[in-house]
Amino acid sequence: MGRQGDDGPGISDAEWDRFREEIERQDGNAPKEPSARARMVTERLRREDEERRRAEQGRFGRGRIGRARTPQPAQPPGWRTGPAWQEAQGRGSGKRRLKAAGAIVLVAGLALVALRPELVIDRITGKTQAREDARNAPVLPVESVRPTAAPAAGQPDRPTLKEPFRGSPALQWADGAAGIEVPPATAAGGMSKEQVAQALDQAKRFLVAANLDPAVLRGERPEAVLALLEPQGERDRRLLEKALARPTAEEDPLWLVSRFPAAEVRLATDVVKTRGRMTFEAGKPGEVKVSLDYTFTYALTKAAPGSEEVTRTIVRRQFELYLRDPERWQETTKGTLQLGNSAHEYGNARCGVHDGYLHPSFPTDGPDEVAPSGAPLDPYDRSRNLEGSETGECGEITRF
Repeated sequence: MGRQGDDGPGISDAEWDRFREEIERQDGNAPKEPSARARMVTERLRREDEERRRAEQGRFGRGRIGRARTPQPAQPPGWRTGPAWQEAQGRGSGKRRLKAAGAIVLVAGLALVALRPELVIDRITGKTQAREDARNAPVLPVESVRPTAAPAAGQPDRPTLKEPFRGSPALQWADGAAGIEVPPATAAGGMSKEQVAQALDQAKRFLVAANLDPAVLRGERPEAVLALLEPQGERDRRLLEKALARPTAEEDPLWLVSRFPAAEVRLATDVVKTRGRMTFEAGKPGEVKVSLDYTFTYALTKAAPGSEEVTRTIVRRQFELYLRDPERWQETTKGTLQLGNSAHEYGNARCGVHDGYLHPSFPTDGPDEVAPSGAPLDPYDRSRNLEGSETGECGEITRF
């Protein structure tokens, strides 16, 4: 028999038995009959149970036709249903995984900062943004006249194998021969437009052969340069031949060509940055004079396998080339060039070495055997005129 209320079945005898067994398990000294407090609690639970059953019967109507709906237990006021345990547990685990992954990233980030603190320093000082701006900056337009000042200093930065011109104004210069633009030809000095165009074309070929040819840069003989020079007389070709064979301080092939010792250094990139201008004017009758003012920036690394240190050498050349009409000039071979006045300047090349090669210094190298004596100069400053400068002067550069 179950205990029954006024409006329906109450708590069954089996439920009462389970209730007493639960109390006995919680307290071994509990009496067989429930205490007055226990009876009060039981009675309250019984009434609540009866009220719930009556409410369910009224809500779902037993005489209702259709599929019976399983009654849901009533919930206390303000109670809201949450996700199933599996879902909540899954979300909790996901959060823990995210937290653990975040911790791993944080630890890895701290380790990276410890190994390379410049990553944080560069971002704080603005160098990171300056690098990005420099990478995205367009190539400078062609230089039509001599600049009035040196390029802006910008953020000082060290070159790398991946970015060999980083931190250099040359980053915005044209690559190689693209930086040598030939002006439109017109007749001049009794020379036809076609002859002037030939002179300009040969002047560009001369610059490329002497300063951009990979074979010449690694120290090989500049055959194309020799072929363009006038073979007659004591100047030009013969002088260069002599300097190549026995270089001295007075007769050095670096006067005309850029060369590096292959056993010591190699180019860090195939790109040579170039900036300058070419102009022409009439010379004496039957002569056209081409004036050249160009700066070449070379990125280099040591020849030793695995070397990653990068330096730069900057070479500026000012000189004149003449194309003459062989019908008006003696000792003139058709299609060859003759040299006029010249001046040159090397930035980051060891002083006191006259073996026909440029020897760049690296940041980790010790001081040169010959101490610099001249005033510090900016090798990227193209506003200065090299003509009339001290020959053989060895000074310091403000950047490389």
